Amino acid sequence: MLKRTLSECEEFLAGDHTVLRELLHPRKQPVRLGYSVAHGKLEPGRRSKWHVLQSSEVYYFIAGRGRFTIDGETCSVEAGSLIYVPPGGKQALENTGTSEVEFLCFVDPAWRIEDEEVLE
Repeated sequence: MLKRTLSECEEFLAGDHTVLRELLHPRKQPVRLGYSVAHGKLEPGRRSKWHVLQSSEVYYFIAGRGRFTIDGETCSVEAGSLIYVPPGGKQALENTGTSEVEFLCFVDPAWRIEDEEVLE
């Protein structure tokens, strides 16, 4: 059995300028998975940097309000929203609310720095 808690995961500023904690990664924990899972936050009034991943991503929003843009298409997100980002999708998240946007991000195949390009 593998159990992880958010508080035991180191917080860091990602290349896209969201604050992340990597919860699960197959190259870092003894799991047989093809994907990784991270918990993310973005402060009110902030926008992540435009970026592209070679992997697909699924964002599940836990708290807050914002706008998510993929390849020029924008939609509102709030707690309970799920967004799929296809491989190669140019993306950014903007926090339009008064509290942190909080989300889980599933990356498949598992996130690797060489698979991400920050565009600004």
